[in-house]
Amino acid sequence: MSYLLGLDIGTSGIKGILITDKGKVISNKTRSYPLSTPKSGWAEQNPKDWWVATQEVIKKIITESKVDTSQIKGISLSGQMHSSVFLDEQLQVIRPAILWSDTRTSKQCQEIYERVGGLDNLINYVSNPALEGFTAPKVLWLKENEPQNYNKIRHLLLPKDYIRYQLTGEIYTEVSDGAGMLFLNVQKKKWSEKLLDKLGIDKEILPPVVDSTEIVGEITAEVAQKTGLAVGTPVVAGGADNACGAVGSGIVKEGRVMVSIGTSGVVLAQIDNSVADDQGRIHLFNHAKRDSWYMMGVMLSAGRCFSWMKEELFADELDYDHLNELAAKVKPGSEGLTFLPYLYGERTPYADPNARGVYFGVSGKHQQGHFIRSVMEGVTFGLKDSLELIKEKGVEITEIRVIGGGAKSKLWQQILADIFANEISLLNVEEGPAFGAALIAGVGVGVYDSFEEAANSIIKVKEVISPNLESVELYDKQYKLYKQLYVSLKDEFKALSQIIEN
Repeated sequence: MSYLLGLDIGTSGIKGILITDKGKVISNKTRSYPLSTPKSGWAEQNPKDWWVATQEVIKKIITESKVDTSQIKGISLSGQMHSSVFLDEQLQVIRPAILWSDTRTSKQCQEIYERVGGLDNLINYVSNPALEGFTAPKVLWLKENEPQNYNKIRHLLLPKDYIRYQLTGEIYTEVSDGAGMLFLNVQKKKWSEKLLDKLGIDKEILPPVVDSTEIVGEITAEVAQKTGLAVGTPVVAGGADNACGAVGSGIVKEGRVMVSIGTSGVVLAQIDNSVADDQGRIHLFNHAKRDSWYMMGVMLSAGRCFSWMKEELFADELDYDHLNELAAKVKPGSEGLTFLPYLYGERTPYADPNARGVYFGVSGKHQQGHFIRSVMEGVTFGLKDSLELIKEKGVEITEIRVIGGGAKSKLWQQILADIFANEISLLNVEEGPAFGAALIAGVGVGVYDSFEEAANSIIKVKEVISPNLESVELYDKQYKLYKQLYVSLKDEFKALSQIIEN
């Protein structure tokens, strides 16, 4: 029996998963670690906490599964995108990692546009706009605010690349994660020297870039002793969490789209041609599948809107099943009540940190169920924004696969089908990016000939939800109103932000 190990270095913790070459899950372990917010809008973690947790998770998996570790044919990693790990000449961590969710870099994002000559030039260099969460503005922030730390930098890594270094002693990144740093020319799969020159950043701090399926090291004797892994076990480069999530959902064929309703919301389509959006409304990144890309839209608050409503509006007194029951009693459209899901600003398609949540159209007839259902509908309208952008770029959508916590709700499944006006597919496997990382390991070491082989043999559609035509017509009208609400409120969102700041 052959086994594959996938590790996902997330924001709240690490998840490790051990599967057979047939895709059967043998062991699944998690370990959390703290997140620090030293100032408003800041988000930091100690990379050493990731490493301690990684060792514990691997050791638990090996101990409890009792597998012959010589039969673990490969290991690969997934990780939170954009977060910055700064290492000095001795390969020691200089300061806490600045995470993807950190928003301290608004000023640096504007500086990037000024230095490169505007959005058009930046899209030409790296196919994406400058956003606070990306890596490049974090480096500029460090240069301007902590010059003593910036001058110590010899290596700039992403979270999973730091953990891979700890496992193997080798320093690399790979294309799918590198694409999210805002330094990579995603068409050429090389660091953009023109951009680096304009930003005054030394290319030498950036690691070599490889394909996601390349073997880049092996488990060292020291790590084997600490974890129980076999010395010399191959370690495959891996991928960004969204790329790994796509692999784990079978999004390895053009036309397939993944919709994920987790804390945030993601709409991701695999494509064979790298055509960036010239307005920067939707991301273009390299896929884990070689010579392939994906378009991705991100909502900052998706499932988070539902949990916020549960905890704050209902004082956490109703469980999710009860909330779904109340919402199911309400007709589609929530009798005109419309929710804007911008609790923490928005990323796609507006990239507006000032945007805020809104309940629009409240009347005396609205009851608890209306407020619950309208959150589900509003989040789905937000996801539809990304889906429409993908269509606008000429991608012919053949299948929509839905994963994440929201996908477990029967009511939300139907709302998705109705608002998308499309069938949605539910999968037999939903283990997230760690599962995708395990499949990447399998392709990298030759257990599978290709991603298509792995996906077709392991990942199956277990159910298809069809849209209700009457609901489709109603939601189409309400979606037009939903889009107009942001346009009408954009200036007011900015004015509100200034009032709060002052």
